[in-house]
Amino acid sequence: MSTSRAEVAEGLARVLGGVDVVDLVQLSGGASRETWSFGARAADGRQEPLILQRQRPGSERDMAVEVAVLQVARQAGVPVAEVVASGSDDDGLGAAYVVVRRVAGETIARKILRDEQYAAARAALPGQLGRALASLHRIPIDAVPGLLAVDQVQQYRDVLGLPGQPHPTSELAFRWLADRRPPPGGQAIVHGDFRLGNIIVDEHGLAAVLDWELAHLGDPMEDLGWLCVKAWRFGGRAPVAGVGEYDDLFHAYSEAAGRPVDPEVVRWWEVLGTLKWGIMCIMQASAHLSGASRSHELAAIGRRVCENEHDLLALMG
Repeated sequence: MSTSRAEVAEGLARVLGGVDVVDLVQLSGGASRETWSFGARAADGRQEPLILQRQRPGSERDMAVEVAVLQVARQAGVPVAEVVASGSDDDGLGAAYVVVRRVAGETIARKILRDEQYAAARAALPGQLGRALASLHRIPIDAVPGLLAVDQVQQYRDVLGLPGQPHPTSELAFRWLADRRPPPGGQAIVHGDFRLGNIIVDEHGLAAVLDWELAHLGDPMEDLGWLCVKAWRFGGRAPVAGVGEYDDLFHAYSEAAGRPVDPEVVRWWEVLGTLKWGIMCIMQASAHLSGASRSHELAAIGRRVCENEHDLLALMG
């Protein structure tokens, strides 16, 4: 997908009904999405700040499903950016895309955790995150066709075997998970990557939840456990996103969801989440070491494998 800035602007003007596209800037983005910031200026001179995300080549995820999740989540009261337009590459943008209204705020975890500007937000976040997840998990699972359910324990065991390297701590974690697997907690629409770094925070707290491409069907406690994984505290001492205690999150979620939270079940998902992130670090390092994708970033992520092994051992006691 090699379209110029002018071609992107032309495609946006077309799908947005002939507006003038101004201040078009490509932002940094993830592996599966290309992100642009721009303004849409109407004939009367009013200008609206918007965000475009285009699917990168090679991504197998159906962006239409992601857009549908965004829309039903917003209707359910989850704070998300409002969808303005979406479509396929046939619309003239060269790839599947979504345009949303820009939400003001901060995404950089270091600033959210340390800047005085966000002191009030830090106090409010644990409850807001719990209530946002409760709103998401109350949505009927048939509201978005196309979402899949996957046994993540088996999925990541298969992934761990790909590099052909021994990882005893990971094997110990798999055994721990098998011995303590909780009974099924029912299925819900799960965000899949609900954590600091994938939310926008303003001075009042949670402004929007981002990055819905990993949404799937699963146990709702998965989202709570992933939020508490130590890596996503970014140096903060509190277990919930570096800003709050478990009880703060569990109480807010339970009140909003109308169902109790079993801390041991969340701990099981936190162990699985820590194991998953450790395996992701292993695979990214392997991509560098094998020569498949030589990268200082991938090599540096590989050095974090031992951090996750330490976190696993501490969690498992």
